[in-house]
Amino acid sequence: MQRRKLLACLAGAALAALTPYAQAKSEAYPDKPIRLIVPFPPGGSVDYVARTISQRFAQAIGQTVIIDNKGGASGTIGTQEVARADADGYTLLLVFDSHAVNQSLYDIKYDTFQSFDYIGLIGTMPVALVTSKKSGLESVDAVLEAAKAAPGTLNYGSSGVGGSNHLNALAFARMAGVDITHVPYRGGGPMLTALLGGEVDMVVASLPTVIGYAQTDRANVLAIGSKSPVEQLPSAPIIAESVPDYEARSWVGMLAPAGLPEHVREHVGRALRETLEDPEVTARMERDGFQIVNSDGTEFEEMVRAETARWAALIQQEGIKVE
Repeated sequence: MQRRKLLACLAGAALAALTPYAQAKSEAYPDKPIRLIVPFPPGGSVDYVARTISQRFAQAIGQTVIIDNKGGASGTIGTQEVARADADGYTLLLVFDSHAVNQSLYDIKYDTFQSFDYIGLIGTMPVALVTSKKSGLESVDAVLEAAKAAPGTLNYGSSGVGGSNHLNALAFARMAGVDITHVPYRGGGPMLTALLGGEVDMVVASLPTVIGYAQTDRANVLAIGSKSPVEQLPSAPIIAESVPDYEARSWVGMLAPAGLPEHVREHVGRALRETLEDPEVTARMERDGFQIVNSDGTEFEEMVRAETARWAALIQQEGIKVE
């Protein structure tokens, strides 16, 4: 009996010694490199944001930040990996607006809200209607005329079924009363490569990823999906001039696995806010057409819930399915 008591005391002492150690280790965050998962291939909107903020974010958070592109299935593969990761702050995730759509299209193995801690909405981007040089289409009206003359002949690329490139282009076609064929790719990078090569006639893409085409003449940036012209391309008209009431945007935000220790969550959120307040980061992103929001996690989650409901209604109405 006394031997059992002795063993119990030793076990309790060991546990008591380990608890402060574990707590101290957690409070030392971050003491190793942080992996920032981008759930898309290089070259798209989320990758652009990751590479624009990563250096300043690493300085703010106090550790090396490694960008890890995990593309596939409209971002769900990389997102699922983060949902399963330890909630210790060493695995973070950037999400695109497709995060609010995927539960309506895919049999995802995580919960859009319960599986994550929402850190903050980084910002939004107006979309642009862009055509391939090989298409010969140099205005929105020319696109609409060609689509009406031969329904289903024109096509548009997307970063995958249910992504903003898909749904925003679909909304454009429906509001304009035309039939344009959808061609999905495995991310924004492959989609833009297809556009430049003439594999697809057009895309509706976030402005930062295509603004350079207007300056290099590699593709035709026809119009912007905002309510008014943007200062980065003041000569570009707005899509609503040809398709009344059309407006569209994309967004990018940061998540972490659900259950972060409070001090870790605060540390990550503070580092993100400091990064987005940096004048150099702000100037570069705004020059490229990115509108920084820098909201907190609560506001970000509320926005995603509203977006989820909005897109679910369109998906159901249009009968969109992943084949």
